[in-house]
Amino acid sequence: MKYAPLFEPYKLSEQLTLKNRIVMAPMNRSMADEEFLPTAAMMNYYAGRADTGLIISESLMISQNAQGYPNTPAIYLAEHVAGWRKITDKVHENDGKIFAQLWHTGRVSHPIYLAGQQPWAPSAVPLEGRVPRTDNLQYGIPKEMTEQEIKLIITEFANAAANAKEAGFDGVEIHAANGYLLDQFLHWDTNRRTDAWGGSEENMSRILFEVIDAVKQNITHVGVRLSPVAYLNLKHDERDILVSNYLLQRLNDCNLSYVHTGMFEDTYQAHLQGSVTQYIKSLYHGTIIACGGYNAESGSIAINQGDANLVAIGRPLIANPDYVEKIRTKKPLTVYDAEMLNQLI
Repeated sequence: MKYAPLFEPYKLSEQLTLKNRIVMAPMNRSMADEEFLPTAAMMNYYAGRADTGLIISESLMISQNAQGYPNTPAIYLAEHVAGWRKITDKVHENDGKIFAQLWHTGRVSHPIYLAGQQPWAPSAVPLEGRVPRTDNLQYGIPKEMTEQEIKLIITEFANAAANAKEAGFDGVEIHAANGYLLDQFLHWDTNRRTDAWGGSEENMSRILFEVIDAVKQNITHVGVRLSPVAYLNLKHDERDILVSNYLLQRLNDCNLSYVHTGMFEDTYQAHLQGSVTQYIKSLYHGTIIACGGYNAESGSIAINQGDANLVAIGRPLIANPDYVEKIRTKKPLTVYDAEMLNQLI
């Protein structure tokens, strides 16, 4: 069978085996209600894709301070936990597994989402450009975080992990990619600190390792999503590769469930040899989820070559809730269209 590698079970841990190697990639849809609660339509959306080996939820805000887009769901209040419990129960009824992606946007935000306050960031470096889904609002200068505020964020990630466990998630993914808060600490463009949280590979990575340690106190299965190259919401700096090299090698000692490539296109090769996933694989030796423009054929090749253990599929799963069955039976896929982002099917 051409796509046989995708349908092999995968043992993520002694306690958790995935029925296949197809992962539903985290995709922000901004379709929660005004209280950041998941809706009935979102429940059907996730439950309808439970035949994937693993679902990774859209980004869940760890606090009100984490918001950067309208109507993104959260996991910091009891009401959020109860809302997500309905979804995880339904996914489990359909024999699925689901992780919660924990998220803080950092400087990729605007005071309209933060009760008039400045977004937080490692350093007071503005993000250039327009705030999405607004009437031409521009990003401003963020507030450089104090050490007390950094410690608060670490605690909020830990609390969000505890809430995710209570909500019935099988694990969590720490979102440290795509130019959001944790990723901002990992890049020289956005981290210009000279204290214990910046100025060296070790200091710049410190917050992520402290978040991992804190989160692991509250839930067993923990993954991390990373964007080693600065391609979204960040500017490239040649020193960034040294941070990534240090970070990925140290992650080998963290007993993670996986590392997940945080790219829209994995073939983005600026400043790297090969794909981003191949670069991650060269330094990190645990389970790897490849992500970024994969289809059944390229995903099967990545697994066969040993580049990755699991493959995340994004937009095709929006267009095809029955993606796994269609690939299994070689039925044609519905072509993804951007208009599909405005509806949950």
